[in-house]
Amino acid sequence: MSELKSELKEIRICFLGESFVNGIGDPEYLGWTGRICANTSQKAYHITHYNLGVRGETSRYLKQRWLKETSYRLPKEFDGRVVFSFGVNDTGLMGSKQGIELQESIENTRTILSEAKQFYPVLMVGPPPCGDVEQEQRNQKLANLSQQFALVCRELDIPYLDVFSTLVKSSVWLAEAKANDGAHPGTAGYTEFAAIVQNWDAWLSWFTP
Repeated sequence: MSELKSELKEIRICFLGESFVNGIGDPEYLGWTGRICANTSQKAYHITHYNLGVRGETSRYLKQRWLKETSYRLPKEFDGRVVFSFGVNDTGLMGSKQGIELQESIENTRTILSEAKQFYPVLMVGPPPCGDVEQEQRNQKLANLSQQFALVCRELDIPYLDVFSTLVKSSVWLAEAKANDGAHPGTAGYTEFAAIVQNWDAWLSWFTP
């Protein structure tokens, strides 16, 4: 067993964002981040998975904390990577209370990613949709935000994954989110989310044979 472990390549990954990163609503407490790491760890990689999702957090506060938390967990002697996924709270109640408009979300994202790419390999996963039909206007904001995030990532040469366009058409995601709290799905929804990410070329490129 010790010989097998020594053959595995060790990678440390910090996942930063909000409640969808944390996996809120999943009775298995894996969310999508736990699932993609579990799947990848079976392919000759040993992953140290740091879930740094904070429920209710906006990009304003993520901008303030991400580097301190990440640098503590990813010392230079290890192969450290970072995956960001946020934006939903910027379009909701928390963002409204903080007065966050679209332009601030874009600038916060540009600042976070510009700094992060100086230290680590970085990926960004876009915000997912809400499942409650009463939040159609919010989903329109999220669709636009996802497009804007994609433009920022293209500008900074950081891979970006639009999950909104796929999940907004998913009956599983929408039904589970609606049955829960209108936003967060259960096991099947997060499994769908994970499948999108773990088959993404940019994610797979981190784990070449």
